[in-house]
Amino acid sequence: MTKNVGGIDKILRIVVGLVLIGATVMGLLPVWGYIGIVPVATGLMGWCPFYPLLGMNTCPMKKPD
Repeated sequence: MTKNVGGIDKILRIVVGLVLIGATVMGLLPVWGYIGIVPVATGLMGWCPFYPLLGMNTCPMKKPD
């Protein structure tokens, strides 16, 4: 798997995912809030399975030596 999730995208995914999970644990959201596991996982792995389908990549390009 080639990394396709870059810096700010990675941080936003983790924060949003943790907010969803936290709100669900506190009872502010129903069970569907545990979907926050998905953005947390993709943020930690640095790879999103939907980006190749959409032709997206937020990872910075590596410069050739």
